[in-house]
Amino acid sequence: MKVDEAGRVQTPKEKRAEIVAAYESTSMTGRQFATYCGVKYSTLMCWAKTYRKKKCSACTEVTLGRKWVEAVVEEKAAAEELRVEIGTGVRLCVSSLRQAALAAEILRVMEVAGRC
Repeated sequence: MKVDEAGRVQTPKEKRAEIVAAYESTSMTGRQFATYCGVKYSTLMCWAKTYRKKKCSACTEVTLGRKWVEAVVEEKAAAEELRVEIGTGVRLCVSSLRQAALAAEILRVMEVAGRC
């Protein structure tokens, strides 16, 4: 491992990306994961923020061409449930016309809030 003049360990970018990916796929808190990996919590959060920004930039480039599809729900279909998967582990379930309108508003707000 590389160490700078102040005695700090220099972690290669590839290793940082692996650590952040592992952190994002675990159910541990940031503090727990940092302790587990042997890095400071603030360092882990800095790495995570950096990689999220890069990920967000890549997502923005890809999603610029995204097209919305309008769905019409008839009252007869209210007994069935519509599930929309939004990213990793996020699910939106709709089972009535009223919920469909609310779901549409939530998705609109998420699109605006998700822009970098």
